[in-house]
Amino acid sequence: MEIEKAIMFKEEVAERYKQIQDEICRGLEIADGKGKFEEELWERNGGGGGRTRIMQNGAIIEKGGVNFSAVHGKLPEAVKKAFNVTEDDFFATGVSIVIHPNHPLVPIIHMNIRYFELNEETRWFGGGIDLTPHYVFENDARFFHHKLKQACDEFKADFYPKFKTHADDYFFIKHREETRGIGGIFYDRLKPQNTGLSWQEILDFSINIGETFLPVYTELIDRNRDKEFTEKHKEWQYQRRSRYVEFNLVYDSGTKFGLETNGRIESILMSLPPQANWGYNVQPKEGSEEYKTLQLLKKGINWV
Repeated sequence: MEIEKAIMFKEEVAERYKQIQDEICRGLEIADGKGKFEEELWERNGGGGGRTRIMQNGAIIEKGGVNFSAVHGKLPEAVKKAFNVTEDDFFATGVSIVIHPNHPLVPIIHMNIRYFELNEETRWFGGGIDLTPHYVFENDARFFHHKLKQACDEFKADFYPKFKTHADDYFFIKHREETRGIGGIFYDRLKPQNTGLSWQEILDFSINIGETFLPVYTELIDRNRDKEFTEKHKEWQYQRRSRYVEFNLVYDSGTKFGLETNGRIESILMSLPPQANWGYNVQPKEGSEEYKTLQLLKKGINWV
C-alpha cells in the first residue's frame, strides 16, 4: 500500500507541475501579445523526458523558456557523492522558467519548482523565484518581494525571511561581490521533518509558488513595457546579462545537476540570454542610473 501511495504522489506532483507549465505558457503569450511558445517533446536516455517550450522574438519576450521534466533512472556517482547517498534509483520532476525580455526596463525572471526522490526517507521539494532587473526600480522590488512574502505566509510565517536569506546567499556572484539581482526566495530539501508540514502541504506550497509567477511577472511587464529607452540602456542590459551568464555557468546547481545527469543540453542552457556583452572594466558614473542599480545589488536589503 505504501508503495502504491508513493507512486500516486509522484504522479500527482508531475501532473500538477504540467498544469503549472500550461497556465504560465498561456498567460505569457497573452502578456506578450505577439510571441508563441514552440514545444519540443523529448525523452531522456535512461528514463523519462519532458516538454521544452521556448518563445523567441516576441513583442517583449526576446527569449523565454518554460520547461517541464519528469525523469528517472540511475543516479551518477558524482551526484551520489554530492547527496551523500548509496542508492541510485532516482525520480525528479519540475518546472523551470527563465525569461529574457528585449526591453531593458523589464526585468529578467527565473523560477524553478521541483521534487526529487530516491526512496521514502530521501526525498524533498526545492525551488524559488528570483528577479534580475537590468535597472532596479525600488517600487517594483518592493511589489515583487511583498507578493512572495504573501505566498509564503499562507503556509508558515518563517518561510519568507528564511528563504529570502537563502536567495541572497545563493544568487551571489562571489567573483564580482554582487548579487545576481534583487533576489527573491530560494529553498531546498523541504520535507515534513524540517517544515512541520505534511508532504501534501509542501506540494501545495510548491504549487502556490508556481501560481504566483504569472500575475507577478505580467504586472512587472505592464508597468515597464511602454517606457522609452535609449541605446545606453540597451548597452547596460547586455552588460547585466553577462553577469547572469557568469552565475549560471559557474555557480548554478541546476545547471550542474543537469549536466552531471546527462540531461538535455538545449533545455539546461535555455537559461542563457540570446546576447550578452563583456565590456572591459565597465565602471558606471557616480550618481547615474547604472551606478544606483549597482548599489542595490547587495545581500540583506529588506524590501518589505
